[in-house]
Amino acid sequence: MKHAIYQMDIVPGDPESNRKHVKEWLIKQVKEDKPDIVVLPEMWTTAYTLDQLDQIADLDGEPTRSFLKELAKRYQVHIIGGSFANKVEDAIYNTALVVNNEGEEVYTYDKIHLVPMLNEPAYLTGGRKQARVFELDGIKMGLIICYDLRFPELARELALKGAEVIYIVAEWPSARKDHWKALQLARAIENQCYIISSNRIGAYDGVEFCGMSLIVDPWGTIIQEGSEDQEETLVETIAASNVDRIREEVPVFRSRVPEMYQGW
Repeated sequence: MKHAIYQMDIVPGDPESNRKHVKEWLIKQVKEDKPDIVVLPEMWTTAYTLDQLDQIADLDGEPTRSFLKELAKRYQVHIIGGSFANKVEDAIYNTALVVNNEGEEVYTYDKIHLVPMLNEPAYLTGGRKQARVFELDGIKMGLIICYDLRFPELARELALKGAEVIYIVAEWPSARKDHWKALQLARAIENQCYIISSNRIGAYDGVEFCGMSLIVDPWGTIIQEGSEDQEETLVETIAASNVDRIREEVPVFRSRVPEMYQGW
C-alpha cells in the first residue's frame, strides 16, 4: 500500500484556507505519486486556536466530512483525514475521520487523552468511545491522536485486535520532540506493527511544532523521517506481510501472560 503523508503548516483559525491547501496538495500527489492512501495531521482545519473553536469548529462533522468524502471519491484515494475540531451539541471534540476511496466513511474517533500542557481540557471534551480497528484494502489499522501516543495501553489494545498499521496524527511540540520519536519507536517495537505519523510544522501562540513525521516498520526501523521545519510529503510503500513475519520471528503475542498483569 503506497502512502503519502502530509507534513504541513496550518493557517490558524482559517478552515477555508486550509481546506483549499489540502485539496491542492492532494490533487498534486495523486497526479505525481498515485498513492493508495494519504495522511493528514491533527487539527489541520483550525490549528490550536482553542479560544476560537466555539465559532469555527465543524458542526456535527461538517463541512470536513463532506469535503474529505468528495476528495476521496473523485480522486479514488483512501484518506486518513487527520483530525478536526468538531462541535456536537454543547461539546467540542478533537475528531479523526477515515474515508475510503469510494467516498465512504470507514471510521471516526474522538481523541481520548486531552493535553493539559496545551490547555485542551479547558476547551475540548475527551472521547467517550474506545479506539477500534478498521480495514482498508484488507489491512487492519488503528488510529490515535497526538497525546494518545503516551498511553501504551491504547496502542497495545489495537494491536491485540489485529492492527497491522497504527496511524498517529499530531500537533506535537518541538519542546518534546525527543519523546515524539522515542515513543513511536517503542510503539512499533512492542506491538510489532507499522507506525505512521503525520505531524505539523510551524508555530502558533508561542508553541513551535517539530514535524519529524515518521514511517516506522514493525522491527522499529525508521523507513522515512520528515524534517523539523519544512512542509513536505513522505511517500512510501509498505508491505503488511512484514508484520506477520516479525511477529513470527519474535513471538511477543504468544509469549504474553495476561493473567499475570491483573491489577496493574
